[in-house]
Amino acid sequence: MLESDRGPPVMSDAISDKSVNGAGPAEPAFAEIDVATRRLMAALEALERAVERRRDADRDEAELAARIQALGADRARLADELDGSLVRSRRLERSNREIAERLDSAISTIREVLDAGEMP
Repeated sequence: MLESDRGPPVMSDAISDKSVNGAGPAEPAFAEIDVATRRLMAALEALERAVERRRDADRDEAELAARIQALGADRARLADELDGSLVRSRRLERSNREIAERLDSAISTIREVLDAGEMP
């Protein structure tokens, strides 16, 4: 049997449901496309918001890392200053002991001189 012997071509169900003037069963297909388009737009907007939140989080993370690095540098500087202060403090304590010993020696010498001068 030849194709021309079959008669007019049969339309598929989706195509045959469409009416010629655009009314009728074709409108639900457009409504479904409209709903799908709205859902797609909502999903894209949600994705854009998620991307923006991620950018903000990354920016906050970078700022936090910079702050932590600055705190580490401050800590190292303060540790060096503390070490220097401890060295100076120990030096001052040693000097203080030496001065106290010299004062004690001077006081003893002065007492001896005064005691010797009181004897007639």
